[in-house]
Amino acid sequence: MRAGVYPCAAWAVGDARSLLSEGAVGLPDPARPDLPARRDTLFDVASLTKILAVWAVVGTLADAGELDLTAPLGSYWPEAAGRPVAEVSAFHLLTHTAGLPLRANLRHLYGSDPRAVRDGVLSEPLRHRPGAAVAYTDRAALILGYLAEHLTGRPLPRLARERVWQPLGMTETRYGPLPPETAERCAPTEYDEETGAPLRGTVHDFSARLLGGACGIAGVFTTTGDVGRFLRQLLDPRPGAFSAGWTAASLRVRTGELLPPRGLFWHPAPGTEAADDVWAHFGFTGTALWVSPARGRWAVLLTNRLYVTRDPGPLSRLRDAFRAGAFA
Repeated sequence: MRAGVYPCAAWAVGDARSLLSEGAVGLPDPARPDLPARRDTLFDVASLTKILAVWAVVGTLADAGELDLTAPLGSYWPEAAGRPVAEVSAFHLLTHTAGLPLRANLRHLYGSDPRAVRDGVLSEPLRHRPGAAVAYTDRAALILGYLAEHLTGRPLPRLARERVWQPLGMTETRYGPLPPETAERCAPTEYDEETGAPLRGTVHDFSARLLGGACGIAGVFTTTGDVGRFLRQLLDPRPGAFSAGWTAASLRVRTGELLPPRGLFWHPAPGTEAADDVWAHFGFTGTALWVSPARGRWAVLLTNRLYVTRDPGPLSRLRDAFRAGAFA
C-alpha cells in the first residue's frame, strides 16, 4: 500500500473448517481518509465473477444432469444451431479452447442493444477449431452465462444467488449496480470521465456495464468473508451448492499437452508446480483467489489497484509473494 500498488487491500486465508488469517489495510478512497478499509469492505471482483457465479452455476447444472459438458451447443441450444459456436461444447468454453475471439469489443462490434450483442457474440467466426489451442477470453464466460439462462429460464444473477450464494451463506455477494447505502462500503476503482469520479458500486468492466452491470464476464461485488465461505465449499462441500465431484473435475489439467494448462475455468497458480496443487483465478481490478485441495487451504486477496494504475506488474509480484506465504 505504501508503495502505491493499491490504495487498500483486504485478505483472508483459511482451511476447510477455520479462518487462519484475515485483515485489511489502507484507504479504499484516499480522498476520504476517515473511511479506512475493513474486513467487510466490498470490492468489484471483476473476472472472479467467472468463478463465483458462472463456474459455480454451471457446476450445479452439471451435477443435476441438466448440462452435458461434451455435447455441441448446437445440438440442444436453438440459438447456437447453424452458427459458428454450434460445434463448441461447454467443456471447450470452460477450458478456453473454443476458438472464440480474444477481445470482447462488444459495443464496437455490435452496438449497445443487449439482444444485438448476444446475437453478435454467438455469430462471430471462430479463430480455430474447438479444442485446438488454449486462449483466455471473456467471451467464454459470457456465452456460458447465456447458456445457463437458456437452460433454466432465469437470469444469471438470480441463478447465482439461489443456487450458490444463498446456500453458502454469502449474504454480502451480489451483482451491481449497488444501492447508494451499500456502495458507501465499496472500494472505488478507476476514474470515470462520464461521472467525473472513480467508479464506486458500478462495475468497472465496460462489457458488463454495457449489459446492465451483470453478465458472465464481470459484475459481482463481494467481501473476503464471503469468498472464504465459497472457497471452503471446494474443500468441505455442503449440500445445496456445487458438489465435490464438480470441484474435482475442475481442479485438474483438462487441456492435455496444450499450453498454458487449464482446468475448468481454474488454472494452476503462477510460480507453482503441478505437485503443489494450487489453483487460482484473478480479476483485472486487482483481485485474486487460490485454493489447494492437497494442502487443504484457500486464500483470497482483494484490492482496488485500478484506482491508481493499470500496470499489472507490481500487483502480479505481490500476488506471487502473498500466495507463497499463504501456502507455505
